[in-house]
Amino acid sequence: MTASETHTARPLDGWRVLVPRGGPWGDSVAASLRSQGAVPVVAPLINFAATTDQDALDAALARLAAGEYDWLTITSATTVDVLFAHRVEVPRSTRIAAVGETTAAALQAVGYEVALVPELDNSAAGMAEQMISLEPEPKRILSLRSEIAKPVLSVMLKDAGHDVDSVVAYRTVGVPVTDRIRRDVENGRINAILITSGSVAGQVREQFPEIPDSTLLAAIGPRTANDARRAGLTIAAIADKQTVDALIETVSHFTLPHAADEFAP
Repeated sequence: MTASETHTARPLDGWRVLVPRGGPWGDSVAASLRSQGAVPVVAPLINFAATTDQDALDAALARLAAGEYDWLTITSATTVDVLFAHRVEVPRSTRIAAVGETTAAALQAVGYEVALVPELDNSAAGMAEQMISLEPEPKRILSLRSEIAKPVLSVMLKDAGHDVDSVVAYRTVGVPVTDRIRRDVENGRINAILITSGSVAGQVREQFPEIPDSTLLAAIGPRTANDARRAGLTIAAIADKQTVDALIETVSHFTLPHAADEFAP
């Protein structure tokens, strides 16, 4: 095999890529990066903390396990972490709708079956529109969300006549990275950082105030790119689909950046 063929087969050879979430999702992303030749650096920047109304969440999850809902809507991979942590069993009679392939992949990684991912507009509003189209008759729906998320989905579904329980499942909190990873980012030894949500973007901006121009910041879709820019980040790569595969593919089209002090002692 020639050098050019090797490069074609492994387009991310030589890259060190920061993966901003851990757990099954982070492991899956790391495996995908390795298959493309990259060295993944898994450094969770966000995690979930308990909701301030745990009783309401426990009651909703009990109703879910009892089969009282026709649909469960999940709008983030972090919500999947909450379900997994609570060892929630979703009855077969309850269908799961997920916003984004990232969320769907996180659900599937821990054994949940996904019935619906929006086809056109992969957002909370897009999912609401598709569910309203699919379900002309009123349904019982549980919408789990973060404390900071706007209740767009539940409001649209309620306006369409559905019976919706909108319950805060978690609070998003930042996870401080190690000093070594912080130095690696500041020195340009991390070649790319994956920006997978607005919350991740906020933590990247807060924890890495000095990111070299040579570091590629790659966002998982236009909506996340807009959130990242509002947080003060310069986004150079934007996946055209809200999927990890699309994000990695987008990064693979860039030339490996080299920091000015890459070989500094």
